[in-house]
Amino acid sequence: MANLITADDMASFQREVLDSPVPVVVDFWADWCGPCRMVAPEVEALAAQYGDAIKVVKVDVDANQTAAAQYGIRGIPTIGLFEAGQLTKQAVGARPRHAIESELGLTRFAKVG
Repeated sequence: MANLITADDMASFQREVLDSPVPVVVDFWADWCGPCRMVAPEVEALAAQYGDAIKVVKVDVDANQTAAAQYGIRGIPTIGLFEAGQLTKQAVGARPRHAIESELGLTRFAKVG
């Protein structure tokens, strides 16, 4: 199984997301959110599929309200793509893996060969 990283405080968010040398898919979620639980396996599958080409980080919006507020997260699940410390794309709501992949433009990070 893919190694999912959590960033439930601003120090870990800075380290794992903003300072990451590779693109980061961030799953903004909460334990009480049913759609978040539905999309979790899809996010985990993306982590496995892309390996070390991207990093996948889960941010519990209840534990890390600062990050959620900073990026205007209003509805969850919100899955965002951070590149060089900037939020470049996001998908709001539960959706299948291929839709997340398409909305975030992840295929450009796929390993060739």
